[in-house]
Amino acid sequence: MNVIKAIYNFLVGDIIILIGIILVFLVFALFQFVAALAFLRPYMGAILIVAILVVLGLTLNRELRSKKRKMA
Repeated sequence: MNVIKAIYNFLVGDIIILIGIILVFLVFALFQFVAALAFLRPYMGAILIVAILVVLGLTLNRELRSKKRKMA
């Protein structure tokens, strides 16, 4: 179990990052398979960048809040 946890922490580091990136790729799958969303395909790169920045911002926000609680 420790090996699996070590690999997880090395690759992902946080569950919010993992869930966020999985959700982004599920949305991208919808863009590919739902014809009504085909107009969004040219913007997939920009959507990916914004989504990753949001996920990383959420993770950073959570980390900052947890450290403030520990210090106070």
